[in-house]
This record gives sequence, C-alpha cells and structure tokens, in this order.
Amino acid sequence: MATAALGQALAQLLGDASLARTELPGTELALWLIDPEHMARPFSPEETRRILDEPPYWCFCWASGLALARWLAEAPHWVAGKRILDFGAGSGIAGIAAARAGAAEVVACDLDPLALQACQANAALNGVSLSLSTDFFSEADRFDLILVADVLYDRANLPLLGQFLSRGREALVADSRVRDFNHPLYRPLGTLDALTLPDLAEPEAFRKVSLYHARRP
Repeated sequence: MATAALGQALAQLLGDASLARTELPGTELALWLIDPEHMARPFSPEETRRILDEPPYWCFCWASGLALARWLAEAPHWVAGKRILDFGAGSGIAGIAAARAGAAEVVACDLDPLALQACQANAALNGVSLSLSTDFFSEADRFDLILVADVLYDRANLPLLGQFLSRGREALVADSRVRDFNHPLYRPLGTLDALTLPDLAEPEAFRKVSLYHARRP
C-alpha cells in the first residue's frame, strides 16, 4: 500500500513520525500529512541533517497549495475539461483539486519519487486519478494549463516562470514568498488567506498567497 511505504520513508527521517488523514479547511479534500503531534518536539542534530538533505515536502500541505485548491473549487472553469500539469506537485493538492473540478487529464510532476507516491496515495484518498511525471521538460507541449504552487520559495526557480509556457498555453502560479514578483507575462489575480498544514506557525506574511496568471504570447 502506498501509504505504508510513505510512512516507512517518513519514519526513516523522524523515527516517531507517522502520517495522518487530514481534512483541509475550506475544501472537501483530505491529504495524508505528517501527524502534527510529531512536530511539537525538538529534533536531534541527526534528524535535522536528514530533513535538510531530504526535505519531506510531500507530507505537508503548503499554504499556496491550499489557496490554489480553494481557488479552483470556486472557479472550476480554469480547469474543467482541460489538460493540466501540476508542476512541483509535492502532496498533489493542486492537481487533485483540478481533477475534482473536472479536468480532463492531470499530470503530477515532481523530481522526488516519494512526492509522486504521495500524489498517488492522496489522489486515491480523494477518489481521483493522476498521471505521474519526473521530468517537466520531457513532456510534450500539449497542456492547456500549468499549475504552480509554492515553487518560488527558492528564488533560483524564478527563471522557470517563462519556461512553464513552453509546455502549456497558460500558467497559474500561487506564491506566498516573493514580495517583489515582477514578470512581463504574468498578471496578478488577487490574494488569498491560507496556512500550511500541519501549522508551522509561519509568519503572517506567508499566509497571504498571491495568484498570478500568464498566457502564451
């Protein structure tokens, strides 16, 4: 079972950690996320090293992903009947929300094989199916929309903003980290309030998620 394999991988990072089915506030979705009880203790130096070497992004629902999921539920026309790629999918929240909103096809793309396992397990939890991809640039230019949530936390990823339109006609980006966002192809759509689950007590600024949209010239 996929969740068992994910639980074993998580336990290798944090010996007492486990996954828990977590209902996402403001949505009809649930994800397998790290049990918050195991986040309330100090980590040993060895645990810290392992987390930094192999961060388990896939067992959190980051604020940007939650905000994008809510957005798609309220505005399903963005994805209904369309071919969607969820870039840097992590838990798969954005792609799952797209599938629930009526997307014709959803591909979850992530470099981390554990993230793709998490996408698969979370898709099953929500009664949808996702295709999986490890390489965005090996995908054909055939997508109607590229979804991007919580990828710009690393400013080294900013050049990807232009690349998203090499595989999709449009891109929808959700981000809570970049305050000086400025790209000629992207226009702001608004700001949503959300939080990361389990709650990491992030600064209030990181709970303000901005949405940006680009269309291929």
